Amino acid sequence: MLSDADFRAWFRLLQTPGLGRASARVLLAACGSPAAVFDARPETLRQIVGADLSAALGQVPPEFDQRLAAAQAWRKAAPNHHVLVLGDPRFPPPLLATADPPLLLYVQGDPGWLSKPAVAIVGSRRASAQGLDTARAFGRALGEQGWVVVSGLAQGIDGAAHEGALQAAGAGTVAVVGTGLDSVYPPAHRELARRIAAQGALVSEFAPGMPALPEHFPLRNRIIAGLAQGTLVVEAALRSGSLITARMAVEAGREVFAVPGSIHSPQAKGCHALIKQGAKLVESASDVTEELRGPTGRQPPLPGLAGTGEPADEGDPLLAALGYDATTLDALQARTGWPTAELNAKLLELELLGEIARLPGGLFQRRKTG
Repeated sequence: MLSDADFRAWFRLLQTPGLGRASARVLLAACGSPAAVFDARPETLRQIVGADLSAALGQVPPEFDQRLAAAQAWRKAAPNHHVLVLGDPRFPPPLLATADPPLLLYVQGDPGWLSKPAVAIVGSRRASAQGLDTARAFGRALGEQGWVVVSGLAQGIDGAAHEGALQAAGAGTVAVVGTGLDSVYPPAHRELARRIAAQGALVSEFAPGMPALPEHFPLRNRIIAGLAQGTLVVEAALRSGSLITARMAVEAGREVFAVPGSIHSPQAKGCHALIKQGAKLVESASDVTEELRGPTGRQPPLPGLAGTGEPADEGDPLLAALGYDATTLDALQARTGWPTAELNAKLLELELLGEIARLPGGLFQRRKTG
């Protein structure tokens, strides 16, 4: 549980004008924590992020007190309101294996659902009746097989996928949204959001009070793709946000699946384009689960990676396992034999220390080679 002081420091860091996630990670790697960033001398900050960002960090952001008060009020309003930051043991490991993980997540519901094996289901907001039935059926079938269904709470395919997962006994679903969690967008899904919070989790990296803005949804999509072992697209036009989510899944090293449709339907053209590009054509939930190899989503060790005979590193054993080439999380697990949670925690520690870099495609590589 974050203290009020720690939350204030995290909130101020993320509210600093002009400071993006990449620069924030550089600061955290150099200083160790948000509080330490604000305790650092201005000349130190200038060396890390330059004069402009150093000056911005030295000033309280506009309307900071009001925004902080709203976020603190939301945080303390209910026992199922949580704030997860990098380094929190509850922070979802799948996101730590992506190139651009969020630094802070607001969660309404049970944060444990974010770390379970998951499949994302996304698609058109203007779905056909058949598309809605398909998304609902896939959501329910995957839930019954032990998978968490992740989507974006939007009208159409997203909402149907959540509804299907909620129909499966004992299953859960995660909705990643593009607003603060003190509001529901679209408003028509207010009751669905309530059910998801009770049988899963609502997730946002946007602070309470933040409205739905167009630029938020691509950011939301990367979290949807990052939480899941695979992304299933059900009905999507060629110019669709669902294709953005699919691309982000590929960049994170995850599987992409697509449901085919009529060659005459505009809402099938995006799925057909994905299939042409290598996405797996699926007709049933078993097509998805067979590709992901069981409800754990774990892949078998890749051949030739265990016992490679690399010289032992004089320092950290994980750096020794990493070697000097870009390496996948699966490869590191095969080399170390460490549990996923322990491995992700250690990777995050090394990243914050500046020892390793997180690359696109779910790869990790040393920053220092000598």
